[in-house]
Amino acid sequence: MSKVIRKNYPELGEVKAPYVHSVKHDNTLYISGLTAFGTASQNAGITEQAEEILSQIRKIASAEGTDFSALLKVTIFITSFEEINDLRKVLYQNYGEHLPASSLVEVSRLFSPDLKIEIEAVFGL
Repeated sequence: MSKVIRKNYPELGEVKAPYVHSVKHDNTLYISGLTAFGTASQNAGITEQAEEILSQIRKIASAEGTDFSALLKVTIFITSFEEINDLRKVLYQNYGEHLPASSLVEVSRLFSPDLKIEIEAVFGL
């Protein structure tokens, strides 16, 4: 029988919507789409927001006993391709040699007008 654990991480702030930060199913960790909302980077550019989100993802991965070497897949939602080259640099720096499968989607907006990026991730454990 499969084991499912749904979890929030208090250090990432309170969840006020119908979701959890992560769901662990057997040996796979699914991380919900995260943003810089409520952080010092909320009103910053896409690269600063991306760094904040990747830091949040890293905190969750660490709490679950893993790191970016186990990152399998990311889905990235952005509101504009204007800063894509700078964003790619941030992603390369954070992934290192462990490049994940990835989808990059431009959306008309995220849930708050000052957000420029949302990232969800999947890890193998």
